[in-house]
Amino acid sequence: MTLLQKFAEFIEASQSVRYSDEVFNHARRALLDWQGALIAGSNAEAADKLRLAYQDEIGFGGCSISGSSKKSSVRTAAFINGTISHIAEFDDIFRDGAYHPACPTISSVFALAEANELSIQPLLRAIIAGYEVSTRIAKVIQPSHYEFFHTTGTVGVFGSAAACSQLLGLNAAQACDALATAGTFASGLQQAFRSDSMTKPMHAGHAAEVGVNAALTAKAGMTGTADLLEGLAGFGAAMSKNPRWSEVFDGLGSSYNITKMTFKNHGCCGHTFPAIDGIAYLISEYNVKPEDIKKIKIGAYRATCDVCAYRHPASQFEAKFSLTYTVAARIILGRVREKAFLPDALSHSAIYALEDRIEFYLDAECSSKFPEHRSAKVEIHLQNGGVLTHHQLTRHGDPDDPLSDQELVDKFLELTEPRIGLTAAEKLVDLTMTSQDAGVKELSNIWFK
Repeated sequence: MTLLQKFAEFIEASQSVRYSDEVFNHARRALLDWQGALIAGSNAEAADKLRLAYQDEIGFGGCSISGSSKKSSVRTAAFINGTISHIAEFDDIFRDGAYHPACPTISSVFALAEANELSIQPLLRAIIAGYEVSTRIAKVIQPSHYEFFHTTGTVGVFGSAAACSQLLGLNAAQACDALATAGTFASGLQQAFRSDSMTKPMHAGHAAEVGVNAALTAKAGMTGTADLLEGLAGFGAAMSKNPRWSEVFDGLGSSYNITKMTFKNHGCCGHTFPAIDGIAYLISEYNVKPEDIKKIKIGAYRATCDVCAYRHPASQFEAKFSLTYTVAARIILGRVREKAFLPDALSHSAIYALEDRIEFYLDAECSSKFPEHRSAKVEIHLQNGGVLTHHQLTRHGDPDDPLSDQELVDKFLELTEPRIGLTAAEKLVDLTMTSQDAGVKELSNIWFK
């Protein structure tokens, strides 16, 4: 039996398994957080350009497009919503796999559920399956995969295909075909977000579209290559130095990775979070004011140094991938949410000046613990000669220091109230987090223009 065949058996079995209330609650958290990220990205310039590019494919079908008054087909909705939900950099993370599962997984299966006029319960079950399959693949191909590839674009195709296969009720043979077909379309290069471009979020959209297309074609009888993961010319061989396939099924069916998600507390690249949290700890613990700071030193793991190296960012994109800017913004503004990336903040003289006093370096210990631990070593050198140090071992929002349900809701309301209003936002929270029989269309009708 190949790896995909075993995953496919899990997908078929998951259609009847009884999940605990805890697992369902975590699926609800993921669904709420995805909607927050989707709504937050809906009025971005990149979202406007994307909807314009797809104007000939919008205006027919039964699926909602964020930020549009017109509907579309399942495939188009999966691609556009998958892209838009990754724009604002507020979507969830599977830390151990350096992977954002929500955008590709939920965007595709939400569109499919909406088109079939399903309720929230089958949607949640499909999300659980999609997260479980894709996060496991993401974990065992790291850290080498992340040297060149964007896991959300590559592994995201498996999350999308697994969730859609589960929702469609595919049998194991069909689900295997869907996963295999999806895997051969996996793509997304790191270089796409080492410069200021709009490509990165499209990786998530592409993965969402690939997965739903793979599931639909498998249902129609299209076949795939069952050993696509472990084959000599397969996914693992091409995209990872030493994939640990022997670990990929550890705890399958008994321990669910959707309960181990990171939900972002800051609106930027997750590789900046340990330093932001570490600095926040020091300035709170010792009541440090900006004028007290002579310089700051940050020891970080390699991905932070490689991906977040912008200094004095010239755009919102660069700011979200700038370690020096986000740390300075946390000190000056008090938070690193949406306001930290508005034009007034990007031109803030105090943030600019403080950036010049921040340096970072590659720390061997932090690097050795990646990706399972996202840590940073921070030092604040004070004007009076004192030095404050802290080793931030995790991020607030990681599974070992999770956001509470209330913190998650507060973040959601902060992102959505300016765009859809408080009444609508609170209704969306209630339906997503508590309703047993709400239709998926009831959710989309709230954020659909």
